[in-house]
Amino acid sequence: MKTSKQNVWTVCVAAIVMIMFASQGQLFGQTAAVKSGETSGSETQWCVKVERVDSANFDLASSFQVAIYENLLEELNKTRQFKQVFRDGDLKATETSNLLVLKTTVVKYTPGSETRRAVTTISGATKLKVRSELLTPDGKVVFERAVNGDVRFFGSNLRATHNLARNIAKALKKSSWSAPEQPSSLDAGQL
Repeated sequence: MKTSKQNVWTVCVAAIVMIMFASQGQLFGQTAAVKSGETSGSETQWCVKVERVDSANFDLASSFQVAIYENLLEELNKTRQFKQVFRDGDLKATETSNLLVLKTTVVKYTPGSETRRAVTTISGATKLKVRSELLTPDGKVVFERAVNGDVRFFGSNLRATHNLARNIAKALKKSSWSAPEQPSSLDAGQL
């Protein structure tokens, strides 16, 4: 009886977390335009479409996938490195000629325990490692890096997703990824 109550509780908590992140995503994850005149070091201001997180062969809870995705949208908007940040499936992204695609694939996942972290502080860490790739529409990789996110001491397990998203955004901002050449007006229609 206790196990079924725990399963119900876990499902309820996961549903609440997903609803919270979905509603926050409407505020922070919306397509955001950078103020005109701001650039990120190059003359061309690129847009980015963030694809859904690929959990590969890991048994990663859907709440973790959603949390990584929503936190990533929020953190990329904060950096103001890109002119616009599009969600996966946004039809406006197909109309953009200077679009890059960010793919995130889970490489390693170690589930943690909030209780063990609170009691011992030396065990129970939640750890995530992903491979982030920034690609041109034709598939050319302009940035690739393995990025970690974890929560080791205090905080919920989902805090690892926030830390991961922040680390991905920082890595993109600090990197000197070579932006592909801006397509000419003739090439833009062919994308």
